[in-house]
Amino acid sequence: MSNILIWVVIITGIAGIGGTGLGGYVGAVLRRDSAKGISLLLAFAGGVMMAVVCFDLIPEAFKPEGSSENMPLWLVVAGVLLGFVVVYLLNLWIDKSTNHEVEHIDESHPQTHDDLDELIHADHYNKHRNDNITGNKDLFIAGLVMACAIALHNMPEGMVIGASYAGDSLGAENIIGSSGFIIAIVIGLHNIPEGMAVSVPLISGGMSRLKAILATAATGIPTVIGAVIGYCLGLISPIWLCISLSFASGAMLYVVFCELFPESFLMCKSKAPGAVALIGCLVGLILVYC
Repeated sequence: MSNILIWVVIITGIAGIGGTGLGGYVGAVLRRDSAKGISLLLAFAGGVMMAVVCFDLIPEAFKPEGSSENMPLWLVVAGVLLGFVVVYLLNLWIDKSTNHEVEHIDESHPQTHDDLDELIHADHYNKHRNDNITGNKDLFIAGLVMACAIALHNMPEGMVIGASYAGDSLGAENIIGSSGFIIAIVIGLHNIPEGMAVSVPLISGGMSRLKAILATAATGIPTVIGAVIGYCLGLISPIWLCISLSFASGAMLYVVFCELFPESFLMCKSKAPGAVALIGCLVGLILVYC
């Protein structure tokens, strides 16, 4: 295993396992209202990620390291769309696996996420707990199902980090200054509310707080697996690097526009997240071209 790959595994482990584990701790020990404190931070991270994707990953996908000519435009577009759709479908699967758990879901229920609990897939479990619709055993099983679903959802996010390092020309000497490191930080922040969504139903179902936190952290393991896959695919050939970077770009654009920004606005119902997101985008632009 090369030194760069070792660092990719370590950094992705901190972002994936550490991020979800921290979210599990917040959900298990602290009040849910404490999540509002990270609203502007998520908006800033989303802005940084949008800049990294648009000004670094996608341009690198067009002309990967080691290629003497540009890749076909259709291939880059197809890769971006594929990455976006894959993460969308995984999130849709999570929703479908939980909507039927609660009797109040009917034709009049909003088709979009209009509060933070819905966005992080925790609303149905809170309904179970607050209204005593079902017993602890059923709630615990439902929590495990969602934990497995989120674990699978984390794999494409790990591929983003791995593909970024595979396409980065900075090398092992500047592993922390690369775009992959920036992406890892953003994914780690994004995993905090996701970890909260996993730990809350597990604890409500009777699991101890410590075990729930550990189980939540374990859902981040596929992030590391995805990072190894993304990194190794990117090293096969320039065309595979193009596909990996394009897929990674689409996956992260879904995270930015369908998760990070909505989470931020739902936690801080004002225009402040928009301004902070712009600042983040400019900071990302500076980081890419400095």
